[in-house]
Amino acid sequence: MQTILFCRFSYPAEGGFQVVHESIEARRAYLYASERMERRLALFEHLCLPGLMAQTDPDFDFVVLVGTCLPEDYFKRLQRLLRPVPQARIIARDPGPHRQVCQSVLNAARRHINQPCLQVRHDDDDALAVDFVARLRKAAADCAPLVLGSKLVGFDWNRGYTVCASDVNPFEIVETVTPYIGVAQAVAVQGGVRQSQMNFAHSRINRFMPTVTFTDAPMFIRAHHAHNDSRQKPNVARPDFHAPTLDETETLSRRFALTADAVELAVSRDASVAPRATG
Repeated sequence: MQTILFCRFSYPAEGGFQVVHESIEARRAYLYASERMERRLALFEHLCLPGLMAQTDPDFDFVVLVGTCLPEDYFKRLQRLLRPVPQARIIARDPGPHRQVCQSVLNAARRHINQPCLQVRHDDDDALAVDFVARLRKAAADCAPLVLGSKLVGFDWNRGYTVCASDVNPFEIVETVTPYIGVAQAVAVQGGVRQSQMNFAHSRINRFMPTVTFTDAPMFIRAHHAHNDSRQKPNVARPDFHAPTLDETETLSRRFALTADAVELAVSRDASVAPRATG
């Protein structure tokens, strides 16, 4: 079954953000501010991409949506970062309604619209475990009667880690178990169905489709930083972060193909310390 990982890289959509802007011009200015873009590129390079390049099942498509207005320098840097990822392709679209544009891009990425597929939403500042695609494909096979009998079926892995910068440690980490958080989440879409995973808020998919939840192994890493869209509102809870233990450092390597140095570069308060990709 075709598996599509879908990533919005600073796409200036109409809607789709918890941070509200009065115009597309204001949204572009926010998204393309140099400090923010340096942070997103560092997270994408050092946190997001290693696990994708190390997937035990490399049979997936990685579709990265950007705006046609993405400044050329950032577009070229994004291209360089994706050169070692043969599954990746960049799709540029004009600003438009968030759900409609994402649905259109996902449907265009399907090789056969009348065949079922698996769709995964994946943010550029998150990481997936190296066996995520393999586990997703196995979950869909194990749940074949449910998948074949439903237009849409959600799969949600709720155990993972959150990492952040630290003033006293290279970085800090905490394990979390949170359902429908939107990371390590997928939807099986039946053939001929044109709704996509992006038509639904990740926290509410269980209102619109049957879902299956797994909690046995850490499947994702989220990054907390100043530009998290989901953390811009007041009174957002802060997890009990701590310096990584040796076991957690080993898990980062084994489950996510990440070194402690890579995580430090990804979440460093000063994104300029992260070396830029060249070539």
